Amino acid sequence: MGGSGGIGVQLEPAAGDSVDVGAALSRLRRASGLPVAFGGLLTGTGRYRINELAGTETAVLHGLDILQGNGLGGKAVALSRPLAVTDYSASSVISHEYDAAVATEGLRSVLAVPVIVRRRVRGVLYGALRRPVRLGDRPLSAAVEAARELEQALVVQDEAARLLSSARQPTAADPAVWEEVREAHGELRALAQRIADPLLRQEMLAACGRLATASSKRPGTEDGARPVSTVTPDAARPALSPREVDVLACVASGATNAVVAERLGLRPETVKSYLRSGMRKLGAHTRLQAVVAARRAGVLP
Repeated sequence: MGGSGGIGVQLEPAAGDSVDVGAALSRLRRASGLPVAFGGLLTGTGRYRINELAGTETAVLHGLDILQGNGLGGKAVALSRPLAVTDYSASSVISHEYDAAVATEGLRSVLAVPVIVRRRVRGVLYGALRRPVRLGDRPLSAAVEAARELEQALVVQDEAARLLSSARQPTAADPAVWEEVREAHGELRALAQRIADPLLRQEMLAACGRLATASSKRPGTEDGARPVSTVTPDAARPALSPREVDVLACVASGATNAVVAERLGLRPETVKSYLRSGMRKLGAHTRLQAVVAARRAGVLP
């Protein structure tokens, strides 16, 4: 994903990392005014691999592995804070393992921001100019904001992966464990609506869908009524809209219409409208009937 006159390169993401680093770089460039941005996430080898380039003129930075403490990005990772240099190759505050690549791309002023999730650095984002200029508060603030959004995306991804793993464990037959999955499913759907990147939001909702359908594979019965394995086939499932599912997921946790409205950023009247239409599609006459029907249809976990 590159800007005008530049190139864009994307490597396959590291195992477990499907968030869109390119979207974060796009936001960084747009908000900071910096023409070049690049970055990547922690790989399984303990290195931070640059897997996205935006606005570059060569592919020399593509696939570059950054070690903690080395160069500007490695130092930002080691210190867990943003750093910037006015002239990369002449800077006396960083080491120079990556000077050849930086010089080939023609970069001079460079900033680096670590991506930190639960006190662990998971990636690093860079912004750069091809002339030596002291970078002020605007580009630094924009880079930090882009990193924060990427951090949020990683938190959501991690939580979805954890819940999917829990749902597949034998202990998922424990009602207490499954109740946690259900509650978190509702929270994740609500959180997904706050994610600016549409592709990432769609991935998040897809993960929520996998949580819901995982209920068809767990042993036991649902609400003491019938085996979970009799979940409604795909072709026969009611065509609930994403917002109807969001509302039902919150209602399933016991939330009132007012609380649902607050969680989803909707008006209470809008929540009532979504709930009524969802109940009608499910053939339910009460909120409880709607939740049970949605679970049996594999729409909710």
